[in-house]
Amino acid sequence: MTEARPDSRRTAISDPQVMRALAHPARIAIMEYLTAHHGGGTATECAEVVGLSPSATSYHLRALAKFGLVEQAPSRGDARERVWRVASGSLLVDAGRDAGPAARAAEQAVVEAYAARAMERVRDWSRRAGDEPAEWYDNALFNDTLLLLTAEELAGLNEAVLALLRPYQARRREADPPPGARTVAVHYRTVPLA
Repeated sequence: MTEARPDSRRTAISDPQVMRALAHPARIAIMEYLTAHHGGGTATECAEVVGLSPSATSYHLRALAKFGLVEQAPSRGDARERVWRVASGSLLVDAGRDAGPAARAAEQAVVEAYAARAMERVRDWSRRAGDEPAEWYDNALFNDTLLLLTAEELAGLNEAVLALLRPYQARRREADPPPGARTVAVHYRTVPLA
């Protein structure tokens, strides 16, 4: 099981303890924020995103740092402010085919936490879609397609879709975003059915 591979600095996570540490909604939101912002962020900035106090957010940042998922970034000039950044460009969460029950359960917890976050985004959009400008309302898309593929074709499809998404990643565009740009969540999953 893999996540998108936006660059070569990828961290493989197979340790159940690290997976459990990542499988927390606030930590997922922090990781996402730091991944999207090349310059990193402070606990106060992350707190605004996750809806927690800066001290609670600092606790989560330290937990993520303990497992090597985030690290301190260079100071922005004010030595009193601690800036954090992701330690890797992307993550590969994979307990492995022969994983034991603890690793499999930890991997499942990460998958379920990410799936819950994705579903909450869909619900949020649904609640506010009618208040959105027409150009955003008309271009939002929900698509569920069943394909008949070989394993090799699935690998090729994944590579092609990820290549299409790569140039638009927030982290790559944050320095000079085009006028009117907004963050858009793309939930791309390919899962073979039973």
